Amino acid sequence: MKITYFLRQIAKMGMQHIYLPALYWIYKGKKIRKGSVIFADAHHNELPFSMKCMYDEIKKRDNLTVEEFYLDFQKCSYFKLLGWLNKLMKSYATANYVFICDNFLPVSSCKKRKGTKVVQLWHSGGLMKKAGYDCEDAIPKYYKGNVFANYDLFTVSSKNCVEIIKNSMHQPDGVVKATGISRSDIYFDEKYNENCVREFYDKYPQAKDKKIVLWAPTFRGTADNPQLVGEKEIDAVFENNNEYFLIKKLHPHFENKNKDRVTCDIPSDKLLPVCDLLITDYSSIVFDYLAYKKPFVLFTPDYDEYMKTRGCYVPYESYPTTVAKTEEELLDAVAFEISNRKTKDLCEAFEFHMGACDGKSTQRILKAIGIK
Repeated sequence: MKITYFLRQIAKMGMQHIYLPALYWIYKGKKIRKGSVIFADAHHNELPFSMKCMYDEIKKRDNLTVEEFYLDFQKCSYFKLLGWLNKLMKSYATANYVFICDNFLPVSSCKKRKGTKVVQLWHSGGLMKKAGYDCEDAIPKYYKGNVFANYDLFTVSSKNCVEIIKNSMHQPDGVVKATGISRSDIYFDEKYNENCVREFYDKYPQAKDKKIVLWAPTFRGTADNPQLVGEKEIDAVFENNNEYFLIKKLHPHFENKNKDRVTCDIPSDKLLPVCDLLITDYSSIVFDYLAYKKPFVLFTPDYDEYMKTRGCYVPYESYPTTVAKTEEELLDAVAFEISNRKTKDLCEAFEFHMGACDGKSTQRILKAIGIK
């Protein structure tokens, strides 16, 4: 696996420094297409949730034209990837605006034209596990080139995130701004939340009159070799417990590698308005969930090892919850948090990590890049 990972990084460097810049140079001779907008992602084959609010808002404007480029690089053939990149770079070379929500090598591969504005919507809020250049699992030290280059705006969820994201993503001064993250706007939509609850109970009528618990852990390791931690203990705590209804929602990297595994097929964002308690570990899903001011538990059987090998940006014990490391601690934590956690604690955490998110982030982002 390490050899495969190394070879993949070498191929990425070749793509970033040779192939993609050559394509951009070929196609950049034409004028910028005023009002042209690209939505692009290299981790999904369809519009990612993190860009949906922005996409819906852009589509309302008659003076803008939208092109979409989505391809999961890990799931496609080499020849399909090359053809897709050729089409993308042809469009990118003359685009007016580009929206992405994760690292996206084509955007960062060459010095872009001044008439093109790139907005990194990012796919998570708050400050949890270390990321970007602070994490060698994500970007090894031998990698040459900035995979987060060429951004005009990097949106974050709170003023407390600005400096940390700026440093971890190697951003110039003034690029990272606490506009709030566009994806969070949907959580302030009452109709959306009501529909989520209705759809959930239509699918799981047996969950009525029970406490809904969502287990949504992140993965360990790399996207090529993801690892799952804690499932045995989760099963033991909730097995034959009629008070709770357990929903498992695993990270996409893990589900992609385990096609035969059966988990809940409702998107994570639609489960947050429904559940009474979230159990996670080092996942940023907790910050989306904080918008609902409901209790959560951090369950981390591998806490000591994880802190040594990766670590977090703020003290793990600073989050308003119980940190459980064993099955017994998890059982006690669930009972305590679901009944005793003060809403005031959750509101303070939301303000620290997500204080710029108020249901109007998308509009602020558009204003920041000059789209009326």
